Amino acid sequence: MDRVAVVTGAKGGLGFETCRQLAERGMKVVLTARRLEVAEEAAARLDGVTAGELDVSDDGSVDAFFTRLADEHGRCDVLVNNAGTIFDGDRGSALDVPADVLLRAIDNNALGAYRCARRALPMMNAEGYGRIVNVSSGMGALNDMGDGYPAYRVSKTALNAITVLLAHQARGDVKVNVICPGWVRTDMGGPSASRSIEESVPGIVWAATLGASGPSGGFFRDGEPIDW
Repeated sequence: MDRVAVVTGAKGGLGFETCRQLAERGMKVVLTARRLEVAEEAAARLDGVTAGELDVSDDGSVDAFFTRLADEHGRCDVLVNNAGTIFDGDRGSALDVPADVLLRAIDNNALGAYRCARRALPMMNAEGYGRIVNVSSGMGALNDMGDGYPAYRVSKTALNAITVLLAHQARGDVKVNVICPGWVRTDMGGPSASRSIEESVPGIVWAATLGASGPSGGFFRDGEPIDW
């Protein structure tokens, strides 16, 4: 049986490479982006990947996407919540960044994953199988919380908490985990980042393809647990 995998924010970077690697493992992958034409352009560069329009910050868009997914595939076996960004105005300290920037970051980076998981997790529970992978960051770890980018940090801390909450709602062979890919050379990470996309994506794929004895409700980098 071909697994159906959905990857959010996948027009490039980690999301795009995750789509490629999951497709290579025989999954039916739906590559999503906010605009359908962007998703279609990216999906056309990969074999066995289709495109979907999905704005994780919009309830209507999320509902419409998962309704289409259920109609076309009847299942969602893997959900990789990769969509996330650093918003303009989030370059200073916690005293410099306005509260509305924090709200925007939380809405997109944390609640975006929550919106998608609320639709995907019941489908997975009904089938008795599923893997939800939330792509977070070490910048959201409380044990290593530093200065700078407060909105991004808070949004990723919230995503970590959401992961644990969702893991408690998983049934059967359904697992929910959160991944720190490290500091990656993407458009957001910049050219000076310490890791390549190719080095970081295997940790995401690991969580998306866990066996039945694998963990759930944990925080991982490269398949190894890290502190919250």
